[in-house]
Amino acid sequence: MIDKFKKPYNSADTETRIYQMWEESGYFNPDNLPNATKGPFTIMMPPPNATGVLHMGHMLGMTLQDMMIRFRRMQGYEALWLPGTDHAAIATQSRVEKDVQKAEGKSRHDLGREELLKRIDTFVEESRDTIRMQIRATGASCDWSREAFTLDQKRNRAVNTMFKDMYDAGLIYKGLRIVNWDPKGQTTISDDEIVHQERAGKLYTFKYSKDFPITIATSRPETKVGDTAVAVHPDDIRYKEFIGKEYDLEFMGVPLHIKIVGDTSVEPEFGTGALGVTPAHSQIDWEIAERHNLPHPQVIDERAKMMVAGPLNGLKVGEAREKVVEWLKEQGLLENEEDITQNISTAERTGGVIEPLPKLQWFIDVNKPIKERGNKSLKELMLEPVRSGAITILPEYLDKTYYHWIENLRDWCISRQIWYGHRVPVWTRGDEITVGEPPEGDWATDGWVQDEDTLDTWFSSGSWTFSTLGWPDETPDLARFHPTDVLETGHDILFFWVARMILMTQFVLGDIPFKTVYLHGLIRDAKGQKFSKSLGNGIDPIVMIDKFGADASRMAIVVGNTPGMDTRLSDDKIKGYKHFANKLWNITRFILESTEGADLDAPLTEVDMALKTELADIAADVTKDMEAYRMYLAADKMYQYAWKELADRILEESKPILLGDDKEAAASRAATLRALLKDVLILLHPFMPFVTEEIWQSLPEHDGMLIVASWPSN
Repeated sequence: MIDKFKKPYNSADTETRIYQMWEESGYFNPDNLPNATKGPFTIMMPPPNATGVLHMGHMLGMTLQDMMIRFRRMQGYEALWLPGTDHAAIATQSRVEKDVQKAEGKSRHDLGREELLKRIDTFVEESRDTIRMQIRATGASCDWSREAFTLDQKRNRAVNTMFKDMYDAGLIYKGLRIVNWDPKGQTTISDDEIVHQERAGKLYTFKYSKDFPITIATSRPETKVGDTAVAVHPDDIRYKEFIGKEYDLEFMGVPLHIKIVGDTSVEPEFGTGALGVTPAHSQIDWEIAERHNLPHPQVIDERAKMMVAGPLNGLKVGEAREKVVEWLKEQGLLENEEDITQNISTAERTGGVIEPLPKLQWFIDVNKPIKERGNKSLKELMLEPVRSGAITILPEYLDKTYYHWIENLRDWCISRQIWYGHRVPVWTRGDEITVGEPPEGDWATDGWVQDEDTLDTWFSSGSWTFSTLGWPDETPDLARFHPTDVLETGHDILFFWVARMILMTQFVLGDIPFKTVYLHGLIRDAKGQKFSKSLGNGIDPIVMIDKFGADASRMAIVVGNTPGMDTRLSDDKIKGYKHFANKLWNITRFILESTEGADLDAPLTEVDMALKTELADIAADVTKDMEAYRMYLAADKMYQYAWKELADRILEESKPILLGDDKEAAASRAATLRALLKDVLILLHPFMPFVTEEIWQSLPEHDGMLIVASWPSN
């Protein structure tokens, strides 16, 4: 066994073999753990999108979660880490559509719904195989026997049940409201699928007509043909006398009826203090119109073209803007034209400029009192567990951000005009409607028609913590593992996913989905820049693992990475931890060579007992850090101990003792070194599982696998 340590540690020769050994042992499954006496500890893996490969954010998340689960498994918990993938409807369909267009020159409409879905299913299965391989490469000790997919049959049943329950409670309704419309993708999208881009623009200050008493300003003059009011603050002395008055005028060949309304949402100091209200093309304006009972004529269509009578009809919005500005100048109505920088909303997948449009869509009412939940609204149910401390968000300063977002939450649009995803479970026949499950018999032949839209992926992934455990059935897994203990994910999806999981679980189960939310920051390059294709500074985690080993990669991205804060990563940092893995290898070689045949039960000297106490104190400290989710501190403490204390100090001090004439001291030190090595391997295992397991298997006194070795008790 000692001979293997004479060569440098080779991660490439080790990691696949060790992972296979773990998988075959069955220890990833909490049902098979030999010493699980402390009850369950559960993590649901945030499912990576089924569109391709893991990025650095995934690598960080997988590493942090694996550290948590290995630690708890060794502590004696029934540790369940349930893996899965997300169908990521818009991203996946967009990817396949682009591939088909490039290879065959065909659109989805050329293929038809059924054929496109077949193509997507094939693509997704191949991608999921790739993702599974990549997750294994990180060392993730997740329970593959319970793997889930957000679009599989079990999740579809859960989604349909949840939709029906919320519909029956009056929370899901179909209504006409403003949505984010992607003219290129031809679908509604959620706020998180919007990318804000800074672009040069202009702010135009003008009057509708020469006899109109108020000047307004806008960066989109083409939308003014859809104005129905001008809103001012009710206390603004400049405009008080005009509130309530109505004006008929013609703007760019379009007759307008403009009412002056007083609304406290208007900021007198912003611009002219007067807001031209275009209800059909602005969320803010829509809400003002609702408060003042104003009409909302639509003047832009789904292709981002004008739909009004007169010279603007059929023009793209950009062309219409030029026409309107030209007309304002000709009429002497343009008072000022100012260069500005605009924050333009674009669709993440298509790049299309978002048009706020009124659409008849499916929504979830977040303000309606729910009888079964003490007449609390979904908003209240989302706020309550965080405010009460039932759910802890790390870092804690994000609590206020969470509260602010929930308090300003609007009804959630859950329908999408794409083909891939959970189809809205609603069937209609004339005035008849069936929700949740299709009508009995051959419903299509009987004249029933299913809603064409699919559901927002966040609707299905919102049930992730409980649908993966068997809901809507009352399964043993659901009773045993829910609520889960921790959700580890990126801080950028606190609202889009974390909040919606709280919403769904509170409604469905009347419980929390998790006790702790751990939000990691971004991984940046050595200069502090975001990884991006344009900068060419990206690091492929699998390439990183192949080059330096999974253990080194894990340590490099975790040490120094505090919750919510960004951290820098470079080849030099990863290389440093590769040297550390080899250092452990060399420490082991020295100890095994120096203590071969030693009596491991030899009496210890006071000095050696002090050395063991010193490590026990560090172990207690590391345990506290791990229980408080301070993995970044715990990992570094073990790195510092193993290198600076064990290797540099203790081993150097041991050499003369082991070779000296005092046999009792030598025996004591030999037994101590073996004990210290064993404990160091245990304490380092959550952070560097491969090299520690490989060394453990080479110890003459090892008992079973390190993955289920007992963690030191305080």
